[in-house]
Amino acid sequence: MKKITSLLFIASILLAACGADTTTTVTAEASVTQSVATNSTPETTPMAESRLEVNEEALNGLEITVWMPWYGIESSLFETFVEEFNASNAWGIIVSARSQTNFANLYEMTTSSFATMDKPDMVIALPEHAQGWYDEGMVTDLTDYAEDPVYGLDSDDIPFAFWNQDLSANARVGIPAQRTAMVLLWNQTWADELGFVSAPVSADDFKQQACRAHDSMRTDAITENDTLGGWLVNTEPMTAYAWMLAFGGGVLEEGNYRFLAPKNIDSFKFLRELSETNCAWQGASDPITSFANREALFITVGLGDLPSVSRIFASAGNRDKWSVLPFPNNGNGIIAVYGSSYVVLNSSEEEQLASWLFIKWLLEKEQDARWVEATHLFPLRSSTLELLGNYERTYPQWKQAVDLIPQGEMQPPLGSWRTVKVMLGDGFAHMYRVNVPSGQVAAILAQMESTARDLSK
Repeated sequence: MKKITSLLFIASILLAACGADTTTTVTAEASVTQSVATNSTPETTPMAESRLEVNEEALNGLEITVWMPWYGIESSLFETFVEEFNASNAWGIIVSARSQTNFANLYEMTTSSFATMDKPDMVIALPEHAQGWYDEGMVTDLTDYAEDPVYGLDSDDIPFAFWNQDLSANARVGIPAQRTAMVLLWNQTWADELGFVSAPVSADDFKQQACRAHDSMRTDAITENDTLGGWLVNTEPMTAYAWMLAFGGGVLEEGNYRFLAPKNIDSFKFLRELSETNCAWQGASDPITSFANREALFITVGLGDLPSVSRIFASAGNRDKWSVLPFPNNGNGIIAVYGSSYVVLNSSEEEQLASWLFIKWLLEKEQDARWVEATHLFPLRSSTLELLGNYERTYPQWKQAVDLIPQGEMQPPLGSWRTVKVMLGDGFAHMYRVNVPSGQVAAILAQMESTARDLSK
C-alpha cells in the first residue's frame, strides 16, 4: 500500500435599561396608602453600567476593517450589511470590508498581516483558525464583551453546539458567524416501496435499507445499474467525523488526538463492509442527480445544498418524498456542526468594542434571517425562526435539519484541527480509493493518529 505522508493527509444579556414599574396598587385603606406615598422616597432601579470602561464618544467616526472569506452572494450581502450598519449605528462607527476570496487565503493573509500595519480589526474565519491565532496571542478574548451588562448579548438564544465551539479553555476566541452540517438524505417514497415505513435509527437499520435498495437494482431488467443503490459514498472530512461520532467514537481522548480506538474501528469497518457488499457505491458525477434518479437511497450533502436537491428533483420530474436524517446512532442520531466565526484581533479598546458592536448587530435576528435566506444554513439564534415561517414552508427539509440542532456535536477546539481535518478527509478517501479491506481499517486509523499527533506538535 502506498505510504500516506502528504502535508494535508500525512502532513438583552441586559442591553435595555432596567425601567421601574410605576403601576400603583390601590387598596381599601386608601388614606394609609396616600400617607405612605407622601412621606416616602420612591425606590429607583439603577441604570446598568458597562464594565468595559470605554467612552462611547471615542467611537464616533472610528473606522474598523473587516476581512471576509466570501465572494458572490455572501460577499454582496455582507457588504450590504456593512452599508446599513454604517448608516444606522448610534455610535458613528464606520466599517469597511475586504474580501479575501476563501478561507485558506484569508488565513494566510491574516497570519501574514500580524507583523504589519495592515492588520484588520476583525476577520470571519474558521474556529480552528481563531484557536491557533489565540495561542499566538493575537486574538481578543470576547468573554467580557458577551457578558457585559450594557453591550452583552443573550447567549441562551444561541444553541450550545454553536456557541461553545469558539471556546479555548475559558476564553471566548470567536462568535458564531455561520453554522452548517453534513446530513444524510433519504428517499422516503422509495424506501416505502422497499418495505420500510420509517427512517433508520441505527447502523443496522441503515445497512438493511441500503442493501435492499442495492438488491432491487440487481433484480430489475437494467444491467447497467447493478452496482448502484444503497448509500452513495461521500469522503468529506466532516462526513468521516460524523460517522465516527455516530458509533460513539471521535478524534480526541483526554485532549490528544486518538484515531485508533475500538469505536472508530467499528465505524470504518461498517462503512467498508457496506462497499464490499455493494450496499454503498462510488463514482457518481453528480450525487444529487443520482439521488433524484433513484440510483442511491441515501446520499450525504451539506445543508446549503438542500435547495439544489429540490430543484433537481423538480427538473427530473421526480415526485418522491425525501427527508433529511442525522447519522444513525441507535438513538436520536447526530450531526457534526461546523462553520465560520467572527474573530476580533487585538487592537485598541475602542476598536475592539467597535468590532464587538458590529458583531452584535450582525447577530440580531433580522440580519440572521437574511443570512439564512441567502445561504440556506442554520439560523444562529433560536428566536430567528419567528421570522422564517415562509422560508420553512418553501424548504421543509431545511426545517427538518434545523430540528436536528440539539443533536449537534462540535469539532475539536484546537488550532491543529485546521490541518488534521484535511488529513482525516484524505485518509478516508484513500481507504476507498485503494479499497482497503474492512479487516484492515485499523491500519488506516493508526496512520491517521500518528500523522495527527505530528501535525499538532
